[in-house]
Amino acid sequence: MDIETPILRAKPNWPSNRSISLPRTIRACAPAQDLRGQSVAVVGLGKSGRAAARLALARGASVLAIDQNENLGLLEQDPAFLKHRGSLRTILGDFDEEQLESVDRVVVSPGVPVEKYGLSSLWDLGKQVMSELDFAAEILPKSIKILAVTGTNGKSTVVTFAGQMLDRLGIEAFVGGNLGNPLSEAAFQCLTSPSSKPKFQVAVVEVSSYQMEIPSEHFCPSVAVVLNLTPDHLERHKTMRDYAKAKCRVVSHMMNAKLGILPFGNPYLDEVIRQYASELNIAWIGAFPGVKIDMDAKIGSLEVPTLGIFSQLQLGALKAMGTHNYYNAAVASLSVLGLSVGVDIQAVGSTVDALRAPPHRMQIVHKDIRRITWVDDSKATNVDATYAGLMGLKRQKSVILLGGIAKVLDGQDSNGFERLVEPLKYHRCVITFGSSASSIQKTLSDNGLSIPCIRAANLKDAVKYGRRMAKQGDTIVLSPGCASFDEFRNFEHRGMVFRELAFS
Repeated sequence: MDIETPILRAKPNWPSNRSISLPRTIRACAPAQDLRGQSVAVVGLGKSGRAAARLALARGASVLAIDQNENLGLLEQDPAFLKHRGSLRTILGDFDEEQLESVDRVVVSPGVPVEKYGLSSLWDLGKQVMSELDFAAEILPKSIKILAVTGTNGKSTVVTFAGQMLDRLGIEAFVGGNLGNPLSEAAFQCLTSPSSKPKFQVAVVEVSSYQMEIPSEHFCPSVAVVLNLTPDHLERHKTMRDYAKAKCRVVSHMMNAKLGILPFGNPYLDEVIRQYASELNIAWIGAFPGVKIDMDAKIGSLEVPTLGIFSQLQLGALKAMGTHNYYNAAVASLSVLGLSVGVDIQAVGSTVDALRAPPHRMQIVHKDIRRITWVDDSKATNVDATYAGLMGLKRQKSVILLGGIAKVLDGQDSNGFERLVEPLKYHRCVITFGSSASSIQKTLSDNGLSIPCIRAANLKDAVKYGRRMAKQGDTIVLSPGCASFDEFRNFEHRGMVFRELAFS
């Protein structure tokens, strides 16, 4: 998951020819004031941007907060920022890009491409332009070990599993990044804590490709995972090679164990990772050194000789649905071992039965009186995520709901849904819905789909048809393979509506 980013339409609410005088910096209450006397512009005021603005103020800076969306509230009027009003100014809508030239540094939220607002030009000219992730890591105590997880699909699940393992083992960990709380929130908590002892031992951070567009200097994981790489977000990255370059930046500045975990045999990642290979302990997903799964025995084998890891992980107690989650659990286990925080494979293995996947990832949301199981996999916003879910359902006859806005594929005329024809043959039927319903139906039909395929106008109708087609004991699975913005705010909203429809 990587994030889905809606398009904002800016309307001017500030004259572009008006000069901006940044407010005089005042002393924040934080014990560290490393940015006192400096000015910081934060571009993009979503969750990450707001957290970065609060962190900048706590570090003693004056802040210019900027967002295209003039319907947002001014930060100066937010209760969380009231004590910093003298050091803060918010600009919503259009603004003069030259205003960014007058600040000491620019912090960019993940939803803002570096091509906008002249950011790439500022960076080329030597202006300090940095991601929210790097801005947070700059002030994070160096004793905190970072586990960073990226990839097209599955990263939220691996981050969640690793966080649950550490929690069960009594290790204080921040879990967030692209998932949940931004890393700037962890940095703020550490900065403002009255204790001299760091608040966390570990930071488990989900990292999106957007967060890695600007190379990092301070974000230095001990363990970095690139789970997979398949076509997604190409409207922003343009090519698979550029997408791979963004993902692989997660291993560009590592410390401690320097364990890099990557999928075996991905040509785009293999090409890019060569420039970092000599500095890493590389482990492969699906080969040794690395992690392999015996699905029949439900055992994961973890081998990284350079770090002295030779372990067998019992996975039979895993309750998360779908065979792909066995790999997610094994990768999370190897990552936790690689952190060297005083736990062994027996301790890690004892947590497997308690692992729970995050919402909207092959999540069972209802079992009705006809013994039909309803599964929400709304987080499957691309074909490869849907494929992974379907591969874990071969033995369970299902009605599969596909639809939304199909994503762009690099250099291909197809929407990619032909890849689902093979795993779909095990199931009851397919129902397509939303703005790409017709094109998905046509792709499946043209490529030899052997089960019925029904087209619905929207998710509500798709659920109605699904209920009619399902037989006693079947599963109805929402695994759309598409973005959600034709009908919903985001994939979470889509999943919540599906759950409500399941109970209706």
